Amino acid sequence: MGSTCQQKSSSCSSGTCGSADAKIAKQDMAIKTSLGKIKHKILVMSGKGGVGKSTVSTNLALGLANRGYKVGLMDVDLHGPDICRMLNLSDKLHDVKIDRNELLPPMQYGENLKVVSLEYLMEDRDDPIIWRGPLKLQAIRQFIADMNWGDLDYLIIDAPPGTGDEPLTVAQTIKDAQAIVVTTPQEVALADVRKSLNFCKHVKMKVIGMVENMSGFICPHCNKGVEIFKTGGGEKTASEFGINFLGKVPLDPRVVIGGDDGAPYLSSASDSPAVKAFADIVSNVEKEIAAAPITLKTADSGCSCGSTCNPSTCSC
Repeated sequence: MGSTCQQKSSSCSSGTCGSADAKIAKQDMAIKTSLGKIKHKILVMSGKGGVGKSTVSTNLALGLANRGYKVGLMDVDLHGPDICRMLNLSDKLHDVKIDRNELLPPMQYGENLKVVSLEYLMEDRDDPIIWRGPLKLQAIRQFIADMNWGDLDYLIIDAPPGTGDEPLTVAQTIKDAQAIVVTTPQEVALADVRKSLNFCKHVKMKVIGMVENMSGFICPHCNKGVEIFKTGGGEKTASEFGINFLGKVPLDPRVVIGGDDGAPYLSSASDSPAVKAFADIVSNVEKEIAAAPITLKTADSGCSCGSTCNPSTCSC
């Protein structure tokens, strides 16, 4: 133990600690600069897996982009990133020529949507991500600090299910992020979604509202709804917590096909109950955001501490 302390003391005296603090301070400034150009940040989360959270994230981002907004879609589901596949994006960062001092370009989908996912940075998309918390935290910070998001109206953040490292990192890094919680009507899903709502309360994150996904089933033959999972549980839970209910989306086989083919269905121009229901959800998100406008904050140009700045003690 004594040798460990000596090593730490030697490391600090040689300037390593100061160098690490300077790097953190520099990254903090880059994060502040990047977020200062983004009006609204929305974390899409769920209490459990399999409720269609990535489908909601993807189609929400694309739905807003189709309405003329400048939108970013950031996939922080690091162990199971699906966004690239759902949008049929196969870009690889190592194929892009970048000057050393330039920010990294996100993937582009259409004119108004920028996308970042861990798969964009990987050589082989089938490689597993075997990371503990600190690495995941740093990856998410780099997604914000090192990517050239530019000026955005919305940044949609697709988080993994639960209340672990990724949503906590987003809450601590993006202080003005707001949440949309996705659930399905079953009681087992609603039990888990209550934990997500209490997570938001604990970290003081405003909840824009709740989406009930897979609320009934649309028959592909007659285009009518059948309640296979029952409906209304999400609306009831939203009422219990005093949050907005943004709407319910019926299960439609074309949603699954669109996700597999990289052609999102819920944000398409198709005339179906599911597409119409999701369009109403996008409109409700717009209304909720418009009801509480956010003023962009200009990032500071720097700190008088210089390279010795310690963000944990400095007011910068």
